[in-house]
Amino acid sequence: MKDATLAIHAGYEKDSQKSMQVPIYMTTAYEYEDTDHAARLFDLQEEGNIYTRIGNPTTRVFEKRIAALERGIDALATASGMSAIFYTISNLVGKDDNIVISNKLYGGSITLSTQTLQQFGIQSRYFDIDNPLTLEDVIDEKTKLILIESIANPALNVADFEEIVKIANKYGVIIACDNTIATPYGVKPIEFGVDIVVHSASKYIVGNGSAIAGCIIEAPFAREKLKSNRYPQFNEPDESYHGLIYNEKFNSPFIARARLALLRDYGAVISPFNSWLLLQGLEHLHLRIKQHSTSALEIARFLKSHSKVKNVNYPLLEGDKNYEKAKKYLQYAGGIISFELGSYKEAKDFVSKLKIFSLVTNIGDSKSLVTHPASTTHQQLSHKELIEAGVPEGLIRLSIGLEDTGDLIKDLNEAFN
Repeated sequence: MKDATLAIHAGYEKDSQKSMQVPIYMTTAYEYEDTDHAARLFDLQEEGNIYTRIGNPTTRVFEKRIAALERGIDALATASGMSAIFYTISNLVGKDDNIVISNKLYGGSITLSTQTLQQFGIQSRYFDIDNPLTLEDVIDEKTKLILIESIANPALNVADFEEIVKIANKYGVIIACDNTIATPYGVKPIEFGVDIVVHSASKYIVGNGSAIAGCIIEAPFAREKLKSNRYPQFNEPDESYHGLIYNEKFNSPFIARARLALLRDYGAVISPFNSWLLLQGLEHLHLRIKQHSTSALEIARFLKSHSKVKNVNYPLLEGDKNYEKAKKYLQYAGGIISFELGSYKEAKDFVSKLKIFSLVTNIGDSKSLVTHPASTTHQQLSHKELIEAGVPEGLIRLSIGLEDTGDLIKDLNEAFN
């Protein structure tokens, strides 16, 4: 089936009620047939519902559906995009291990990787997303993960998947890609060899800013890489499950361990109602992302022509530094534009004059949004760190919604005056 069909039908088998809409199973727990049945479930001898902290029927439909769209073998839904990032990292690392991250990442991912994880003895190292060969300088025997974004937020650098994956495979290191901005319709990282895909489903997947959620998708080939000595937790007995070995028990060991160990213990669980909202969003994501992208390109061209704009970042804008990579890898570039004005003050003043664009630290909404990263999402970074992250103090990020494009251009043009 094609993606538009998968987005509506994948993962759902109608029950005896023949409900056309996926039911919302708003329940904490599930009744067992008897104590033997309960014991089999808890010992993983039999599949079934145990407790919504581990899994839920509504959520399971979403997981199957997003896995199909990303060409993955399985998926795990989480309470937020940041919990998806945290689970992805913590599923691989132990004390004194390290991860390698792109120097162009979402501010929350940078803070988690470089500050919070240090409390657990995990080191983070940067590599230059525009020069994948710099990976060679920072990978060692304790490196457990390479973390990138398909389109960086908010710098909008496009990852060179083929070059990065080639180096990751050379050293046998798992590579994870945050695909939030591009969505599965913009690019499918698994098709280029990425092992794990992550989304903040709060963005384009739900599509209207109504739910906080995240998800992790495992590639069919990730299991082979997880069989190496670099990842003992997948190849040695888990005593909490009587010696279960994930790589022997499951075809999707990464998702299985994330669910059975991390979701069980950390508990950042998605609400079944939010899973249902995500399913609604997926049904028309292919239509929305096309319109977001079309409008964004038109607005990027307008901004590029304006005398007060120093620089415009949009991957599929002609002349953009990422244009060649974007043409190679992306079908759509999404609705995110960033552009630079002369100073911190100019940027803040500009944002305050906008009428249609709402000042919101979110993206991927049906409504157009604006953010000044240096004073919000990246305010914890120093001036030097802002520059290194591709977020100068005069940078403004736009999330182009589904309003009339002409109205949005008029709003921006008036804010310049």
